Amino acid sequence: MAESSRRNHGSASPFEPLYGYSRAVRVGNRIDVAGCAPIEPDGSSTPGDAGVQAARCIAIIGDALAALGGSYADVVRTRMYITDPTDADLVGRAHGSAFENVRPASTMLVVPALIRPEWKVEIEAEAIIIEK
Repeated sequence: MAESSRRNHGSASPFEPLYGYSRAVRVGNRIDVAGCAPIEPDGSSTPGDAGVQAARCIAIIGDALAALGGSYADVVRTRMYITDPTDADLVGRAHGSAFENVRPASTMLVVPALIRPEWKVEIEAEAIIIEK
């Protein structure tokens, strides 16, 4: 892929067309994945606790990476936004399930709220594809 090329990838989020953003963008060997909330393919919110919701966010990240030629193994940075600090362990464990061998630089922040009140977590990722 040429360094100057750009590819956008969209998902089922109803917010992407409304707010004018892409789920992920690849430029050269870098992929940036926007904040992924627990949204099901039909646009509804993922039910369940913060760990279940985090797993859904991570699955959305995986789909976006794969669509642009990447994988979890290419992730170098993640950011997790949670609304309740008592959910940190559930979210952290879901993150660890996907990234235990990759171990990207990571930050978890407590925020007052996310766009939908039922969302407990949102996760974003950055990846760098190392051509072999």
